[in-house]
Amino acid sequence: MADKTNPSFAGKSSNGDAVLGRVQLAPEVLEVIIGIATNEVEGVATTKGNFATGVAEKFGKVFHGKGVKIDWIEDKLIVDVYCVVQYGYPIPEVATEIQKQIRHTVLNMTSLETKEINIHVTGIDFDVTEDNE
Repeated sequence: MADKTNPSFAGKSSNGDAVLGRVQLAPEVLEVIIGIATNEVEGVATTKGNFATGVAEKFGKVFHGKGVKIDWIEDKLIVDVYCVVQYGYPIPEVATEIQKQIRHTVLNMTSLETKEINIHVTGIDFDVTEDNE
């Protein structure tokens, strides 16, 4: 398993000439960015966390990075997302849209390019709300 390292970027001035220093991102920041991007996709019911995040959420704490695992292999970002899809949505289309959303969001917010974005559908949410009028 790859070690989690913090990606760093050489800071540049507005004209790009002088290096001002380094900016480092904690892995948790990337996980939150990816988690929020995933939950914005239509058809995603939730992301799948572990037991500890489930207990903490019962007490009102929200974990935006749950269900997201990132690895750095040879300076390449590999993302694994574990999510539950809402009933009635085509899984391949939802998974593809998640991949596009993550790639776009991570690139725009961090200038990092992703090597792989793997979507793991761990369940279907059958909790359908019906409008009875």
